[in-house]
Formats: sequence, structure tokens, C-alpha cells
Amino acid sequence: MLQTFLPLFVMTFLICLFIVIIQFLWSHIDDLVGKGLGIDLVGELFFYAALTLVPLALPLAILLASLMTFGNLGEHVELTAMKSSGISLLTVFKPLIVFIGLMAVGAFFFQNNVLPKSQVKMWTLLFSMRQKTPTLDIPEGAVYTQIPGYNLYVKHKSKNSNMLYQMLIYDVSLGTSYPRVVTADSGSLSLTEDQRHLVLNLYKGEWYEDMRSSGNQGAAGLSGDLYRRETFHDKEILIPYDNNFTRMDDELMRQQYVGKNITELRHTIDSVRVRVDSVGAILSQELRMTPVCGVPSYRTEYRDSVRSVVHVPEVSMSRPINFDSIEKSLNSVDRLALIERAAGNARSMKQDYEFKGYTVNDDNFVIRRHQIELQKKFTLSLACIIFFLIGAPLGAIIRKGGLGTPIVISVILFIFYYMIDNAGYKLAREGRWPVWQGIWLSSAVLLPLGIFLTQRAVNDSAVFNPDAWLNVLRRITGMHQVRKLAIKEVIINDVEQEVAIDKVSALKTSCQQFLARYPGRQGYLEYWRNGYDKGLLRSLAQQMDEVVDYLGNSRDQMVINKAMDYPVIRQLLTYHPTNYKHLGTAIAVLFPIGLLGYAVGLRHQRNLKRDIAHAVTVCDQMIGILTGNYDREMEYNNG
Repeated sequence: MLQTFLPLFVMTFLICLFIVIIQFLWSHIDDLVGKGLGIDLVGELFFYAALTLVPLALPLAILLASLMTFGNLGEHVELTAMKSSGISLLTVFKPLIVFIGLMAVGAFFFQNNVLPKSQVKMWTLLFSMRQKTPTLDIPEGAVYTQIPGYNLYVKHKSKNSNMLYQMLIYDVSLGTSYPRVVTADSGSLSLTEDQRHLVLNLYKGEWYEDMRSSGNQGAAGLSGDLYRRETFHDKEILIPYDNNFTRMDDELMRQQYVGKNITELRHTIDSVRVRVDSVGAILSQELRMTPVCGVPSYRTEYRDSVRSVVHVPEVSMSRPINFDSIEKSLNSVDRLALIERAAGNARSMKQDYEFKGYTVNDDNFVIRRHQIELQKKFTLSLACIIFFLIGAPLGAIIRKGGLGTPIVISVILFIFYYMIDNAGYKLAREGRWPVWQGIWLSSAVLLPLGIFLTQRAVNDSAVFNPDAWLNVLRRITGMHQVRKLAIKEVIINDVEQEVAIDKVSALKTSCQQFLARYPGRQGYLEYWRNGYDKGLLRSLAQQMDEVVDYLGNSRDQMVINKAMDYPVIRQLLTYHPTNYKHLGTAIAVLFPIGLLGYAVGLRHQRNLKRDIAHAVTVCDQMIGILTGNYDREMEYNNG
């Protein structure tokens, strides 16, 4: 099993890793193109990105490899041969379960020890590349804006040299209000040896400058309307332009949540939580000490250089204060000043505590991000096990190998997993759900699916059999089920006329007794407390199946056709809702639910009585066929 699984796993893992790396490249293509980066830097970025994307590619590779492995075994009837030799499916799974378990342990240590370092290296390198100045690639007939502080227009370039012709330069390094404009018939661009400055050599041009942009207005008695115009034959301009690649320090990124292991994450969570608690205690104390209507609730006292906060007793009033009368006693100017001062104090206090609340919210957000990263150290290991529990039994059930069907199923399942995982992550990050609920949501949804598929595969149950699901749907909705019989080629026990008549007559009597026991519609409370007798229905269904099985041995096509007219008596829950009268009474009290269930139950009971009454008619017709008193031509004509 390992020899079969491991090559497929390596192949699918490399394919999945390549796909997610291409997706990473597509997301950050703007940060890499046009920067003149060396192949060594790009290769280093892709190496760290590949390590960072392992948690995304590993579960998908396990799912696809297990699907292909057991799909191939099922398609080539090897699983059937193993089972016929007495080897159970769990025994076949055992070596791969051990391997996946060891891989889950390795995935945990990878998440805790390797992934933080690779993420620090990747993000540091990516941010450094974003700050790298683009290489000079001046287009023809368009404005080039990649030189900081300058906009350059070139009508055309020489193909054999670095000469530029009919140049127009806007120098906005001192601001865009008063740019310096330079025109030149031709020119060239070059970099200094240290790659930190750009040398612009211009020939036969003019320089236009508004002197107000240089801060000279009003100086030496000059007016503010001073302009400068210069005509030159050749001119050299030195422009700051750092073309070197400067790698950022890793320390800043190492302090973020992506660069910490479990111990560091827990230490940061505890530290920030202590700060949040202390800030909350200070804010609560400030709120308690805030004066109410100018009357302080606490005051600070010093005794022997010891500071203490003492509660101020409430002010007792002989009668309530009438604020309306006080306000009306003021003139309009004082009244308006009073209202504006009160509104200003309220507004200032609101803004103050909103700012403090933002600080606490930022700290809580930091705690959540660190808690999310802490929980994700464990989710990869469980995801590996879950996807194996889904892929291996699913491959044994569908029995399709190759790359076609397994890839389609794997992509659908992984998209479903990714959507749930991303939704849980966002809910946890925004604080709408507890962190552990959001991060473990995808595992909680897919683990029951893996257990269900494993149980079905071990028991050889028909998961994708449409007839099985149709039977379940019929039991839920009460749909009718049609019997199907055919004349047997080999009959061991022939149908005896007298025995058949006795069985059909007994069935007719049982059906009539049931209809006599329940002649009318059951009342609301009677339905929920009693319903129809389950034992009687089960006995009637068994008796009808025995009659049909016995008549199925007949050599008469008319008997076979008429036996198919017997209805199928199903054991629906709506016939007898509950075995406990008190529970039925409690459900009946819940009128919206009780009335809906009562309406559905009456419909199913009505259909059941109609089927049983039809069975009585079929019994009479069957007795007529067996005794020879039934008009067969009329039966054929009606059919």
C-alpha cells in the first residue's frame, strides 16, 4: 500500500504546490515585474513562498492521492479480491493510517518551527522588493512617471544608442503647484557607479522656472512675480535615484504573529491581555471618579505622604433641583453659553473615551490574530487526517482511478473546505465568533463526512445508489412505491390454488379489520398521543409481503401482474409520531409545529387507508383470478 500511495502522493503534492505558487505569483506580479531583480532573489522568494504554502497544498495532495490510490484499486477489482480473501478495508487502510498519522505529527512541528521562519523571510523579502525602485524603461510617446519627483516625455528613442530625442521634463520635486519645465532637443540617461543617482545629460534646450517655488518671493525687495528662463547648449542634471536592492531587517517581521511559535504566541497573548486588563481597570476607575453634575464621587487625600482615594458621601438635598426654572432664569446669551458648554463637555468626554476604546479594540485585535495563529498550528495536522478519511473511502466507493474523476471530486471538496475555513477565519478575526469556533469550523464540518464515508466503505454500503436515496426520500415524503415482479425462469415451489386463496383471504380480513379499527379521521390530540398502532401496521405489511412473495412463484402472468398491484405498506414516522403520550401532548401544545405536523400526518394516514382499501379490492380480484371467475379480457383491455 505504501509503494502504491507514496509515488502518487509525491506527484500530487508537487502539482498542488506548483498550482498554489502560480497563484501566489499572479497575486504579487506587480511587485516583481519591472524591478530588475536577479534570478537569485526571485528564486529565494519562491523557495520561501513554497514553504509558506505547504499548509495549503498538503491536505489537497493527501485527498487527491488517496482518491487515486483506492480508486485504482477499486477499478481493477483489487479491493474486491482483498475482501474475498478475508482482508477487511480497515486492514488495507492500516499502513496508510500510520503514515498519515506520522505526517500529521510532522505537520505540527513544521507549523511550529519551520513555517514562522519561512514566513518572516518571505514577507521581509517581498516588502523589500516592493520598495525597490523600478528599472529605467522609458517608453516612446508617453509620460514616464517612475523617476521620483520627475515626469519625463520622450517622442522617440535611438535603437542603436541610449540617445533620447525631443524631450520634455516636468520637475515636481518641490511640489506640483510650480513645476520646473525643461525642454531639450536630445539627451541621455545614465546611472552613477554607486547606483544611487541618475545623470541626465541634455542638449540644446530651455529651462523655465517660477521663482516663487524656490521661496524667493519678497526677498531683497523683489515682487512675487519673478520667473526664470534659461537657454543652454548642454546641461547635466543629477537626480537622486537609488537603483540598489536593500533588504529589510527581519526583526520587524519577526515581532509579528506570523513569525512566532507556540511559546512566543502564548507569551504575547498573555502580555497584551494583561495590558488590556490594566487599561480596563484604569478606565473603570476614571469613570467612577468622574464628577456627576460637578459633584465628585471620590477625592484624593494625602496623609503622611501616602496617597489614598476616599469616597465622597452623596449630597443630601432638602428638595429636588428644578433645572427648568434655573435655565429660564438666565438670559438668552447665558442660556446658549450654558448649553454649548454642556454639549462641548459631553462631546469631549465622548471623543476621549472613544479614543481609549479604539486602543483597547486594537489590543483585542492583536490578541485575536495571535490566537488564530496559535490555533492554526494544530488545524493542519487534523486536516491531513480528515482528508485521508474522506479520500480513501470515497475512492473505494466510486472505484474510479486516473486523474479525471478524482481531480473533479478533490477540487469540489477542497473548494467547499476552503470556503468554510475562510468564512470561519473572517468571523474569528473580526471578533464575531470565538477564535476556536471560527478556526475549527471547517474541521467540525468535514470530520463527520469522513467518518460517514469510512463507515459506509467498510460496510460496503451503497452511498451513491440512487435507489437507496430514493427509498429514504419516499420514507420522508410519503411517496408511493411500486412493486416490480417478473415470472421466474426456475420455480422450486409452485403456487397451490387453495393455499393462495387462503393467504389472500386472510390478508383481506386483516385489511378490513384495520379499516374498521380506524374508520374516520383522528382528532388533533388523539393523533399526537396515540396515532396508528405500529405493531399492527408492521404485521399487516409483513403479511402483505409474504402473500406477494408466495404469488411471485406463479407461472400465470395474470397473477404476477395482479400481485404487483398490492401497495407497499411503509413504516412512516407520521403514522405514529411518538411512543410517549406526554411527549405527544407537549408537541401538540406547540401550535405552529403541532398543526403543521398534524396536517402532514393526516395526509399520510389518508393515503395509507386508501392503499389498504385498494389492497382489499386487489384481494377480491386475485381470488377471482385464482378461482377462474375473473374476466381476464376486461383486465387486459383496461391495462
